Amino acid sequence: MQKIGVGVIGATGMVGQNYIRLLDAHPWFEVTYVAASPRSANQRYQDAVAGRWLMAGPIPESVSQLIVGDANEVSQAIGQCRLLFSAIDMEKAAVVALEFEYASQGFAVVSNNSAHRLTP
Repeated sequence: MQKIGVGVIGATGMVGQNYIRLLDAHPWFEVTYVAASPRSANQRYQDAVAGRWLMAGPIPESVSQLIVGDANEVSQAIGQCRLLFSAIDMEKAAVVALEFEYASQGFAVVSNNSAHRLTP
């Protein structure tokens, strides 16, 4: 079975790191895209979280070399994955706008943010 390519936005924060940990060796999903704030963008994931990796185990090898995208640049995710797990840490209105922008571009978005707890 071919795995579904997924992305994690907000991938360098604690919740994003936990998504990365939980998705490592998942039977259905493969992390193919990671994004975070502009200060982490354009770095290898392992470099972006160097000294800040908070999970018990090591950074998954399958993700460590991915180049971090800018979570604010929705177009960077196009063609990289089909489903996004969102762990972005922003003001609520900004979260709503950004996650809806990803959804409007055809991504299925699973959000960990309270901004969408009651969104159908």
